[in-house]
Amino acid sequence: MTTAKFLFSDDTIISFELSGHSGAGEYGTDIVCSAVSSAVYMAANTIIEIMKLNPQAEVRDGYLKLKMSFEDARKSKVITDGLYLHLSELQGQYPNNLKLERGVFDA
Repeated sequence: MTTAKFLFSDDTIISFELSGHSGAGEYGTDIVCSAVSSAVYMAANTIIEIMKLNPQAEVRDGYLKLKMSFEDARKSKVITDGLYLHLSELQGQYPNNLKLERGVFDA
């Protein structure tokens, strides 16, 4: 199962972290993993490469974490809100493969 953790400060996503593999298919044919990975990388790449923001980022096999300052999080709010909505919809379609968790950021 893939777990997506989002940390909020008020209504703003400060951090998102994804870990695990969805297990919906074999490597290279897992449509849930592909959809999640594509959405998450699009969001992270847009924040870093297009918006030129400088979040803390960590990436390795089956894991991605992006943590932003509150100022940068506000600037990228539309991107992260879209990511959260997209993953929420995927969770509804594939509840055995994707779990979203929502927490409060402790400064």
